[in-house]
Amino acid sequence: MGKYFGTSGIREVVNEKLTPELALKVGLALGSYLGEGTVVVGVDTRTSSEMLKNAVISGLLSTGIDVIDIGLAPTPLTGFAIKLYDADAGVTITASHNPPEYNGIKVWDKDGMAYTQEKERKLEEIIDSGKFKKVAWNEIGKLREEDPKREYINEVLKNIHLENSYTIVVDTGNGAGSILSPYLQRELGNRVIGLNSHPSGFFIRELEPNAKSLAMLSKVVKAMNADLGIAHDGDADRIGVVDDAGNFVEYEVTLSLIAGYMLKKFGKGKIVTTVDAGFALDDYVRPFGGEVVRTKVGDVAVAEELKKHGGIFGGEPSGTWIMPQWNLTPDGIFAGALVVEMIDRLGPISELAKEVPRYVTLRAKIPCPNEFKKRAMEIIAERVLKEFEYEKLIDIDGIRIENSDWWILFRPSGTEPIMRITLEAHTRERAEELMKRAERVVKEAIKEAQG
Repeated sequence: MGKYFGTSGIREVVNEKLTPELALKVGLALGSYLGEGTVVVGVDTRTSSEMLKNAVISGLLSTGIDVIDIGLAPTPLTGFAIKLYDADAGVTITASHNPPEYNGIKVWDKDGMAYTQEKERKLEEIIDSGKFKKVAWNEIGKLREEDPKREYINEVLKNIHLENSYTIVVDTGNGAGSILSPYLQRELGNRVIGLNSHPSGFFIRELEPNAKSLAMLSKVVKAMNADLGIAHDGDADRIGVVDDAGNFVEYEVTLSLIAGYMLKKFGKGKIVTTVDAGFALDDYVRPFGGEVVRTKVGDVAVAEELKKHGGIFGGEPSGTWIMPQWNLTPDGIFAGALVVEMIDRLGPISELAKEVPRYVTLRAKIPCPNEFKKRAMEIIAERVLKEFEYEKLIDIDGIRIENSDWWILFRPSGTEPIMRITLEAHTRERAEELMKRAERVVKEAIKEAQG
């Protein structure tokens, strides 16, 4: 984590750490870093988004950068617009799945991939130095407004083809996906029922699309006898799926199914995921010629590995998927279209899901002030050697230890003052026993780190 940027851009409570002043400096820093060119700027539905957007745009214009303001736009549309308008970078004003009092700033490269940590550090250095590029009155950047939604839908229709039509319930969580996801599904030929689809900064449900937050979606899918429920977070870079029986499909299952479908569609190759993904993915894709590569948590790490390995598909067990044939921006809206194409080819999700192996996954969050995280992780690294017998250790992002029938990941959160424990085992009894030991190790390490 940097001074301003975390694992997914800047994300803070508005008018506390994330102020218009900081947003202005980000615009100034990005413009100074680029030197020249064009930047696309889009926002999610939060009440603070326009305020922050205007500050970022002011900073960019003052350095001579031209700005294309696409207004209210889900993150996938920003990524698409960067390539559509041949821009040099993009900025999304969003806090993704965080509560409404948060907002954030995420910067995208010209290929649609999020800025790497290295590039974010350069922006931080420019912000702290205060040495921003300044141009004369006659060199100030030009601002124009564009609406790329039609082009986005047309391009998806070239890539996704359905033989049949379906009844789809789309829950966009009052987020930016409201202006695009339901309309795309309708143009694919489906009957669409919108849920929480008015773009409001006052969110009716929790934005992270999980079993709890999508309880209403599950009820509506069942009541309307729909074929599928699709849900998004605030900026629609994620997807959550409810099957035809009205059940939320666990992230690990949808990740495995869509990875398998991409292998069937494009042939054998590498599937990129993160260190917090379970064994189900490996076990499911192996027969289709898939090889799983694990990397750090965060869409930029997944995108980097996809580029490096020429991977077929990349995804996190949080509903964040990247389809490199489409774009390197996580895209929950395109993902929704892809899921419908999958059921069109292979059958209902409720049946497909039975093919994915199930293991017991447990997660825990333990409070830990940010300043003690580094030392606590050093202590954890020492203690796992004594506490657990394991066959493999991965330390690219936190510490993941593995055996043939279980794994545990110890990882400091990049967005909250907590330590996360994620583990998986073949039986509940084994999982609970491992969690008890893992929690003890982490609590003792935090206590020792605090002195």
